[in-house]
Amino acid sequence: MALRPVQVNIKALDGSAVGRFWAEALGWSAYSPGVTTYVGPAGGPVWPDPVAVCIDIVPVPEAKTTTKNRVHLDLATTSAAHQAELVARLKAHGATPVDVGQGDVPWTVLADPEGNEFCVLEPREIYRDTGPIAAVVVDCVDPRAMARFWGEAMDWTLHEVTDDQAVLRSAKDVGPYLEFLRTPGVKTVPDRVHLDLLPYPGDDKTAEVDRLRALGATDLDLGQGDVPWTCLADPEGHEFCVLAPS
Repeated sequence: MALRPVQVNIKALDGSAVGRFWAEALGWSAYSPGVTTYVGPAGGPVWPDPVAVCIDIVPVPEAKTTTKNRVHLDLATTSAAHQAELVARLKAHGATPVDVGQGDVPWTVLADPEGNEFCVLEPREIYRDTGPIAAVVVDCVDPRAMARFWGEAMDWTLHEVTDDQAVLRSAKDVGPYLEFLRTPGVKTVPDRVHLDLLPYPGDDKTAEVDRLRALGATDLDLGQGDVPWTCLADPEGHEFCVLAPS
């Protein structure tokens, strides 16, 4: 039994506009099958995508606080020219430069039109085959503890774990990485960005949720009411959802 991350959930005041921005950022398409806006590879919506971790934009009434998100996306580039072109194009579509204390670094830190931080990375060999999303990055206090929890929660392979970071990727070596970075401070506000996990066909969602609780996940009430998904928090309080197979 194991789960797979299938999408990054981003809350937004204007889900359609933020969806269009991220479609532009990733070279994907935005689809609005209902209340949310789904951003995935072009060619029609496929859910779950067999390779990519896609994005689901969920409209909410509250704007983002000034607190930095503890989950963000790193975007991959193939050359210095590609990095410069992508940064310029995203600024033209509403991205703004952000100073999160990064100093003089080769990557560029931006925020989407509603303030969600993300990075446009310089070319790195490790990300040459990830697709447009190089990594989903999570700030944390203890990467080793996060590696233990998420390594058991999902069927992804642990590639690296140190006191400063833990890195996982699909066992098929496709799609983005999931990275936990040791970061000063602790979580103080609800995550604006989180992962959604999905059981494999034939697996029992209730049993999977019980397994996560045994690993240290806790139930989370976000006012979601009676919904088919289950909201949980990992041992450091990062929210995530276990979706019901469709």
